[in-house]
Amino acid sequence: MLYQNREISWLDFNARVLSMATRQGVPLLERLKFVAIAASNLDEFYMVRVANLMNQAAGKAQVADQGDGRRPQDVLEEVARRAHAMSLEAATIVSQSILPALANHGIVVADPKSLPETTRAEITRFYLREVHPCLTPIAIDPAHPFPRLRNRSLNVAFRIESKPRAKTPAGFEQPEGTLLAVVGVPAVIPRLQSFALEGQRACFVPLEAIIALHSSELFPGHRIIEACPFRLTRAADLEIAEDETENLLTTIQAELRRRDRREAIRLELGEGATAELVEQVRDMLGIEPAHIHQNPGIIAPGDLMAVVQKVDVSELKEEPFSPLASPVLRYQRDIFAKIDEGDVLLHHPYESFGHVVEFVETAADDPDVVAIKMTLYRTSGDSPIVRALARAAERGKQVTAVVELKARFDEAANIAWARSLEENGVHVVYGLIGLKVHGKLLLVIRREGAELKRYLHLSTGNYNPTTARLYSDLSLLTAREELTSDAMLLFNVLTGYGDLPPMQRLIVSPFNLRQHLVERIAREIEHAKAGRHGRIIAKLNSLVDPGIIRALYRASQAGVEIDLLVRGICCLRPQIPGISEHIRVRAVVDRFLEHARVYYWGNGGDDEVWLTSADWMPRNLNRRIEIAFPVLDGAAKRRLRDEILATELADNVSSWTVDPSGAYVPSQVPPGGQAVRMQSVFISLAKERSVPQRTAVRREMAARSGSGAVFPAIRAAEAALRRRQP
Repeated sequence: MLYQNREISWLDFNARVLSMATRQGVPLLERLKFVAIAASNLDEFYMVRVANLMNQAAGKAQVADQGDGRRPQDVLEEVARRAHAMSLEAATIVSQSILPALANHGIVVADPKSLPETTRAEITRFYLREVHPCLTPIAIDPAHPFPRLRNRSLNVAFRIESKPRAKTPAGFEQPEGTLLAVVGVPAVIPRLQSFALEGQRACFVPLEAIIALHSSELFPGHRIIEACPFRLTRAADLEIAEDETENLLTTIQAELRRRDRREAIRLELGEGATAELVEQVRDMLGIEPAHIHQNPGIIAPGDLMAVVQKVDVSELKEEPFSPLASPVLRYQRDIFAKIDEGDVLLHHPYESFGHVVEFVETAADDPDVVAIKMTLYRTSGDSPIVRALARAAERGKQVTAVVELKARFDEAANIAWARSLEENGVHVVYGLIGLKVHGKLLLVIRREGAELKRYLHLSTGNYNPTTARLYSDLSLLTAREELTSDAMLLFNVLTGYGDLPPMQRLIVSPFNLRQHLVERIAREIEHAKAGRHGRIIAKLNSLVDPGIIRALYRASQAGVEIDLLVRGICCLRPQIPGISEHIRVRAVVDRFLEHARVYYWGNGGDDEVWLTSADWMPRNLNRRIEIAFPVLDGAAKRRLRDEILATELADNVSSWTVDPSGAYVPSQVPPGGQAVRMQSVFISLAKERSVPQRTAVRREMAARSGSGAVFPAIRAAEAALRRRQP
């Protein structure tokens, strides 16, 4: 079998995330964070991928190539088994390992029934004051149908027993026997409530447990047989026929309103629910038994991220790290003059995204700047970049924002930003019909003397200052004419009509990126056949596209040495004799999400390094506006090749290697070897460079000469990266 199934490969990725919660070297609250991330990832997987598989299996959607020739129903069954096992594993890790360990440190997540009377009294006061007024108990009977519950809403199901009642004068008779009722847990109240508990650092009580404790207040005169929290997941991908809509914004708004009424596809319940209650709720929601997750402990553990955020115990977390200033930009007074001197490469989050924010804010306030153009795919809740664009427009500058309304699960936020920008005079373009604008670029046009000068920011990641502290990305600030003029041409295509004109440097999908990649791979094949060393390194989030995978297999068969750093889905199988024995695949999971995309082509000694917003997936190459751009500055290219890529290839602590079966095997520090954790290396380098320049250079040279603990391994990776045949 030459291809790994896409959905199974994604589950393998999430299993790697979850595995971080079991590593003893990972601080306790960080372990809880990884459980929460894995649980949230699984939510989205169900809402999009599993829902789509269900539609394919039912004949409601076009059957996609599953990568390994299996029918959608077969894949769906395996996905259900694996997802169920993953959900159970996450719950078990939390309930049996992490929470008991946290309790030893004075941090408890407790059932209120187990707490002292004084604490329960405080909980009751909180319930009566803050919670009870927000609750609406809903009886389930012929007069009260099962409510239409929102996607990912948390609820409590009650089985209650009523006492016989006399008829009222109007003839109303209270139902008797065992009854079912549902109470929605208010989303406006934080789920994990903090209460003082003597002898403990922190005590959190789930809101659903507080509601269950006070059920007599909701159903007076009834006996509560059982109470169980449950949560359902609905299909959530938007269904938009873009070529048939007259107004994309209003169509997306209408689809967002329908999102909470889509098909229910997964049910999560507490372990203590009886079979009768489970069957009643399942039947009401119409969910298949294979997609019912009944686990120990707290359901929906993604919400446990609140514990990580609220508890400040240094020994239970990674050593704090704040992004540091780039040594190139740290002392500059005129950012435009500095960019004009030469390209500036930024490695986030190690180097501050604040430089990009400063670039936009300076452009907004500079009286010589006449225009700003940028793409917005995702941004933060209170974005300084959006505020700067609005301020620039208010000051009379020509400001254009291409806002992608179809950014999944950020649609509502992007609509709000778009309207706010329009109200401030920004010219807003709502993407393109049939294509998502995923490429990241920001163009500033400035009058300098008698001429207009262009400055450009290009990136592998989003314009989101919040995630820029959590994601690993790369970006470039440049004033190169060949890049800035290409950006101007591309913006004209995004905001107007017309085909993409010939570009000098930028490669843009869906126009020519696929062709560019296939040609570059073919060029390495020709170098290998001619006796020159063929070499490819690609750092990606996902590798799915069958055409690119086949081209890589051909390159391997020709002797091209290929290293793939693929964080998530990888449908290629490496190390298969005669097919892919020259291909190695590695994945890294660590404190920061690996998000950068980098392409390296050996080119017979005249090597090239490209940065891009695109993964090697059909959607990126066929259905999105993506941008790939070459790194032309020699120092920046060497840094990417000899430091960033080399360090990633040398990692033997947080990386995994893929064997021919597609299984991921944790890397091991070789006997007598040095441990290399690449993200720690990058943090160390950022700290070294943040001190005065002379000291930084001296320390880095000392480390590279062999006195550092990790650089011998990195030097070996550099040598492998640059090896050439005579």
